[in-house]
Amino acid sequence: MPLPTPAPRTLKHTRTIECKGYEREDGLWDIEGHLTDVKTYVHSRRNGGRERQPGEPVHDMWMRLTVDLEFRIHDIEAATASSPYDTCGAITPNFKQLIGLTIGRGWRKEIAERVGGVKGCTHLVEMLGPLGTVAYQATARAREERARAERAAGKAPAKRPYQINSCHTYKEDAPAVLERWPEFYTGPR
Repeated sequence: MPLPTPAPRTLKHTRTIECKGYEREDGLWDIEGHLTDVKTYVHSRRNGGRERQPGEPVHDMWMRLTVDLEFRIHDIEAATASSPYDTCGAITPNFKQLIGLTIGRGWRKEIAERVGGVKGCTHLVEMLGPLGTVAYQATARAREERARAERAAGKAPAKRPYQINSCHTYKEDAPAVLERWPEFYTGPR
């Protein structure tokens, strides 16, 4: 359902974050993000910088996380194609400090410690949240198939899915949990 009709207004700024997940032939996954900020009017920094035309990105930034099915980061690339200051892109190598981390519990805290504030770029750090979510969504089928094969081979017991109790639809006694993971459902039967 869309939002209700707003009061009359004029668009001034659009931020777009697009994320995509790719399965690689080597068993790893590339999760890519692209962030742009554009204005609908001629714009430049308050105290200088080049003039940008309407629709020309003020920020045009990219990031690629390479992860495995456990969400461990094997590599990360960050790039700044456009920014208000020439120095903005100089910080992108710092994002390599995330290699070896696992997306999951404590992820945002580790991001803040390693590349937060002056150690990173606000816009690139902001992309890491959606990239983490897309990593889960892109790999869901592969992880489910792997778990099913392991259970069938007697290698692993059923593991409680991370989605349970992550939102109201997936609370442990909800119909959606009964439908998807009946063995973890705690409501009335």
